[in-house]
Parts: sequence; C-alpha cells; structure tokens
Amino acid sequence: MTVQDQAEVVPASPTIATIADEVGVSVTTVSKVLNGRADVAPDTRARVEASLERHSYRRRTRRAAESTGRIDLVFHEYDSAWSMEIIQGVEAVTAPAGLDMVLSQLGGRHHPPQQWLDALLARRPLGVLFVLCSPTQAQQHQLRRQGISFVVVDTDSATTASVPTVGSNNWNGGLLATRHLLELGHRRIAIISGPEDVLCARTRLSGFRFAHEEGDIPVDPTFVRHGSFYVGAGYEQGMALLDRPDRPTAIFASSDMQALGVLRAARRLGLDVPGDVSIIGYDNLPVTAWTDPALTTVNQPLRDMAGTAARMVLDLARGDDLSLSRVDLVTTLVVRESTAPPRH
Repeated sequence: MTVQDQAEVVPASPTIATIADEVGVSVTTVSKVLNGRADVAPDTRARVEASLERHSYRRRTRRAAESTGRIDLVFHEYDSAWSMEIIQGVEAVTAPAGLDMVLSQLGGRHHPPQQWLDALLARRPLGVLFVLCSPTQAQQHQLRRQGISFVVVDTDSATTASVPTVGSNNWNGGLLATRHLLELGHRRIAIISGPEDVLCARTRLSGFRFAHEEGDIPVDPTFVRHGSFYVGAGYEQGMALLDRPDRPTAIFASSDMQALGVLRAARRLGLDVPGDVSIIGYDNLPVTAWTDPALTTVNQPLRDMAGTAARMVLDLARGDDLSLSRVDLVTTLVVRESTAPPRH
C-alpha cells in the first residue's frame, strides 16, 4: 500500500466533512454537535461523537472572541455554608482577572446530564469548575474538542491523570479526627459518613477504620452510618445512634453540617455535649466557632482548594501546561469544646 493509499484510508487531518460522510449525516449536523446545539437526536449525537473520537478530531484553532469572559462553577447540589466557601475562593481569583462567574447545580447528580452540557457548550465559557461532580469520559472529550478547560474540585470518584483535580487529604482528615477521640479515651466511636458513592466520604471512612486498626480497637459495624453531608442526615442518624441503650460515647460526623444535626439530636435527647457524647465535624466552616459548644472539627481548606482550581483552569485556558494534575491540600485538626474524655 502506498503512502497515498494510506492517507486515503486514514485521513491525517479529519474534517467535519469526513465525519459527516462516515456517519451519514450532513455537515450541519456535525457542526451542531461540535457547537453543543440541543437540536440533534440523541442517537445521531452518539454516532457523531463516536466518529469524532475515532478520528481524534480536535479544533485546530479557536479565536479568543469565540469564548466569553466567564467561568462556570457547577455544584452537584447547593449547600449554603459549604458552597459559599467554594464560591468565595473562586471569586477571589476571577474578580481580579475581570471574569464573571456563572453558578449552577445538578440537583444531586454527580455527572452532568447531556442537556446541561449542551447549554454550557453553547455559552462557550473560558473554563468549568466541577464541585463534587465530574464530566463523564465522553463529556470530557466534548469539552476538549471545544477547547474548554475544566478542573474537578473534590471529585466523587477516582479520576485519571488527564483530569485536573484539586482536593484535600481526606484519609488523613479521617485519621486525625478518630485519633483525637481515641486519645481522649473513647472506644465506642460512631461515624456518620457521606454518600457511599462519593470518594471523599469513603476515604474519610478509611482513615477512621485505620485509626482503629493501628490501636487494635474493633469498629462496631452498627456504628458506621452513611448520610448526605447535610444537617437532616446528621440529625436522623444522630437520633438513631444516641437513642439506643449502648449509644456511642463519641460521634465523628464527616461534615460540619451533619455535625450540627448531631448536636441538635443530642439536645433533643437531653444529652450533654461533650459530657455525655463528644462530637467532631469536618470542614471547619465559620459557623462551627459559634455553636454551643464550639465544634471540634477537621479543617479542610475549602477556599484554598477553590482558588487553586480556579487558577488551574485559567492556566489551561491560556494554553499553559500544569505542573501537577492532582493537588491535595493538607487537612488539620481544630480542637474546640465539643470533645472531651468519656465520663465512664
């Protein structure tokens, strides 16, 4: 086979017409898929996407005028206190750069629906920050073909090195919280983790288990609970744990919002904190310094995480290479008034 024949079989530089001819659609349809237009049938879109991927199609140039001076910040779900820390961290980077920020949320989903992504592609932002959610592999290809950079903050599942991610050392955070309670003398420690399908929740639980293992202290399986990271889950699981005759002497809530729910449950049951039960949270939200008692917690540098991710997405938008594709910031223990040695 000659070089010319090879070029005819596998085009060195595929065009939109190449894709259209292979799939059996018009050039206009391929263009609509590339531009994130919603008026393409799902089956047709899937076939076009598959062809684009087979040919490793990439836009060769992208004029600056095509993109807007905006960064999209998308949460899996809004939570006022936790989300506000992320928003302020991103705003500290985007405001000085003269960029706008567009907020959205996915209603609890951890991957964007295609309709949401189509609308985003039509807006053509400079970049996207995904918080506790991430694009699917096919959606990653779509974003890259459009030249839209993206970074994931505290991802819900393990990402490859090709997906820039900023998080914190969740395993160490779970270890620090549990070691603190064990060092106080607690041996009946419960944990209210986050959703089982969220990596940061599973990692904090792993740190909790390791702290017990290194002390050769068994974990009561009935003391391992899962919540949603929100106050209601903390209250519900806190009531279930504390309203039993063999209640735990300490509870590690793997988010501050869940810890607030546990505090309310303890009050409802007439229990003293930390006299009857010690409570420790996770995140170090500003409100935790003002609870009664002030909450012991693990400091997760949310604003720094968000700011780091925002700087990464801007670097990518400028065409710069990242020195690291995965950044994990340090977690530290903040001891306040809600933890103490058990009474008996």
